[in-house]
Amino acid sequence: MIALSTNCLLFELSNGESVPCSAEMICVEIIGNPNSLIDPEMLRHAAASVFHYFKNDLERESVTVGEFAGALEKVLRGLGLTLYPARNESAVLESDLLLLARESGVSLELFFFPRLRDELRFQLRQSPRLLRFRGLRGCVKRLTQARRWSVRCEQLQDQIVDYLRQCLTAEPGQNECALVVE
Repeated sequence: MIALSTNCLLFELSNGESVPCSAEMICVEIIGNPNSLIDPEMLRHAAASVFHYFKNDLERESVTVGEFAGALEKVLRGLGLTLYPARNESAVLESDLLLLARESGVSLELFFFPRLRDELRFQLRQSPRLLRFRGLRGCVKRLTQARRWSVRCEQLQDQIVDYLRQCLTAEPGQNECALVVE
């Protein structure tokens, strides 16, 4: 494995690739639009400060593009600029709880909760604004092997929702992501 330069961060793209970039390379990409209404010098300093924050303050070697863009957006808003980002198709991501329950096999809850945590982490790597888990009722009935809704189903449903909340809050830098479980 090749060592990363001390003035570079690995930027994790949505397709799973990682690209090493320095603060100057990021500024060139951001300032590339000549019709930009933002002062290039201010943008250069803001991007460099966000880069410094991740690299030196948090001591991270890699960052997702979404994390970096979100931090840069906060800095620019703090400077009084309002940004309107282009629509991002990955702003809302969905996962199917019933499918996760089926993938857990006959072991039911034993493998379901670790699989659920892995799915949450996988989806969060794509930096969504909203993360939706659907199929909760069917998932619960499958895990409890119930034909009709019962007290046990109600308890497991609450347990799954609480678990997702705990996993989301345990992940670093996920304060911007909303969670919907239906």
